[in-house]
Amino acid sequence: MSFPKYPEYKDSGVEWLGEVPAHWEVKPLKHVATYNDDVLAESTPDNFEIKYVEISDVDEHRGVVGWSVHTFASAPSRARRVLRHGDVLISTVRTYLRAIAPVIQPPANLIGSTGFAVIRPGSTELRSGLLGYALRAEGFISEVISRSVGVSYPAINASDLVSIGVPVPPLAEQLEITSFLGHQTAKIDKLIEEQRRLIELLKEKRQAVISHAVTKGLDPNVPMKDSGVEWLGEVPAHWTVAALRWYATIQGGLAKGKKYGLDEPVVSRPYLRVANVQDGHFNLSVVHDVAVGLSEVSRYELREGDVLMNEGGDSDKLGRGAVWQGAIEGCLHQNHVFAIRPNRHLSATWLSMFTRSDSARSYFYLYSKQSTNLASISSRNVMACPVPIPPIKEQREILGRLSDALVQIDGLMDETEGAMALLQERRSALISAAVTGKIDVCGWSAGAEAEESELAMVAEESAGYSAQGGAA
Repeated sequence: MSFPKYPEYKDSGVEWLGEVPAHWEVKPLKHVATYNDDVLAESTPDNFEIKYVEISDVDEHRGVVGWSVHTFASAPSRARRVLRHGDVLISTVRTYLRAIAPVIQPPANLIGSTGFAVIRPGSTELRSGLLGYALRAEGFISEVISRSVGVSYPAINASDLVSIGVPVPPLAEQLEITSFLGHQTAKIDKLIEEQRRLIELLKEKRQAVISHAVTKGLDPNVPMKDSGVEWLGEVPAHWTVAALRWYATIQGGLAKGKKYGLDEPVVSRPYLRVANVQDGHFNLSVVHDVAVGLSEVSRYELREGDVLMNEGGDSDKLGRGAVWQGAIEGCLHQNHVFAIRPNRHLSATWLSMFTRSDSARSYFYLYSKQSTNLASISSRNVMACPVPIPPIKEQREILGRLSDALVQIDGLMDETEGAMALLQERRSALISAAVTGKIDVCGWSAGAEAEESELAMVAEESAGYSAQGGAA
């Protein structure tokens, strides 16, 4: 669907806006809105319950996606910004995260972090609906990021933020633009949510394929036997089920900050941490160095073919790992990362795949020490884990077929994520075009759009019918 332009434009004098319709006004945000009006008083009763929104709870596209519940006494000291319907949250720290969202029909006692600027329409010149869209326009977000100061933790003062110019159309047009964007973004959001659900289904499918392959094999008709392990169930009758310690050794890692004597030569080496070890791959974008005694290097050095596993973390990190292929020469590993070294009867890739199966994750969880949000498993319990082990030739055959299946699933996931990214780009472009006046949506109505879509569908069907000779 295409939209016309306005008949006449003028220079806005604001770089991110460019030209705007000639009859629109452009004003600094602080002239049409207030900021950080409401603060939770320090005299608030300790048992007062609040719902706390921090930066990680805000998504550029999905808005406020969650909060944590606290009493005032137990809440972080940053939990102070009182949020009302019609406010817009803008993160003033780590602005590259683009945590900007309108507050729509919030629950009682919703409180934001002091890391947000809470923008509130301060006059009748700019309605909250349009404000929510204007502050999520790509140009405005880019302006906030560009004005931020700092490299690793960029931030912007709220007073600088509200000096940025924003468009102020006539009130009647604001309502029409808001109505248009509400309708259009709802349609796009529905499509995005469908893509998101598909990605989750593909992830579940991927997990199920891995779990079945490494516990049941490829042949559905092969005789099965009870593994003797409740969480593992039946396995092919000719497979061995044995504790990992019979098929591998384990190497503990280096604790950072170890002190050495003056006579001990110390060298610097790359140092793999829990954050580097992902589920089936490594994130090597940031690898720090560590000081280590020269005599201890060989004790903690990784070898190609080691299966690395995280000793602890939240439920997603516990036990996850991948096969080390020697991507960084002379790399050592943290004490919270195990390096497991299989013998010739156990493929490193097979072991890595098994650690990613539902069965293995059940074991890691059952035999880990639990705290409030974290878990950890000892090297002894890792090596006691029962592992289903086919003959080495069959391991390779299953892994080959499994790899083909995972390539297909990963390809579908990439396509789906690409489609979702395009929809999000479309959404952002539509918002930017409407709130900056690059398109004229006045006079638009959902009914007229539906009628136009129906006519287009009829025309398309008629064309197809004619092409088949049906009209002759």
